[in-house]
Amino acid sequence: MSDYRHFRTFEVRYSDADFKDDVKLSALLSFVQEAACSSADELGFGYEALKPRGLGFLVVGTQCEFYAPVRLGEAITVATWPCPPRHAFFERDYLVTDRDGNKLCALASRWCLFDFASGTLRSEDALPEHEQNCYNPEKSIAVSSWRLPKIGEDGEEVYRMKICGSHCDHYLHANNARYADFFSDCFTMRELSERRVRRFAITYIRQAKEGEEIVFVRKDCGNGVYLAEARHDGEAIAQFSMETED
Repeated sequence: MSDYRHFRTFEVRYSDADFKDDVKLSALLSFVQEAACSSADELGFGYEALKPRGLGFLVVGTQCEFYAPVRLGEAITVATWPCPPRHAFFERDYLVTDRDGNKLCALASRWCLFDFASGTLRSEDALPEHEQNCYNPEKSIAVSSWRLPKIGEDGEEVYRMKICGSHCDHYLHANNARYADFFSDCFTMRELSERRVRRFAITYIRQAKEGEEIVFVRKDCGNGVYLAEARHDGEAIAQFSMETED
């Protein structure tokens, strides 16, 4: 195994920050997505290499743990690396540091290689020729389970929305980073100002397409733990969990 890491530096701009001048969760996911894409390009299995084969990577889960606030104006460096594939799952981890090298947060993500023609998942064997010595087994954070608790019938409906074209990416579904905004809108500014996010996770069950109406429900579990779900036709298509502290 290798110690491969790919590095990208970003500045947290005004448009990336929330009302507290902290990075928006959607902006953070956009930063790591950009780093993941440029890393995949570098290794030979990026978007342009997979598109002619009718293949593409779809994220199915992301988990993040914060060690310090990521603030407006901060120059951050995202280090990312692909972990060894596990059957149909491809994991990729990230470490985000400030300009002095201090850890701000770490993320783990799980992806599937999707064949758009057959509608099936593919293994590493379907990838084009690429740098085989790129897989790094190091984990940035511990993931006890990629499954999030279901809310069930005791969730509270917060709002409804329709997926629009501006939410969608080149795979014609709502981009994974946009869900962080959708789920953040399940909470009031007062709630978010009183508590700091310590950890969050998003699981993507089914892709949402333009025109679909999505219902968002939430559940307060106590002790600063919250759950939320995005539902279409009564079925959960994405799940969210958030752990906070005073």
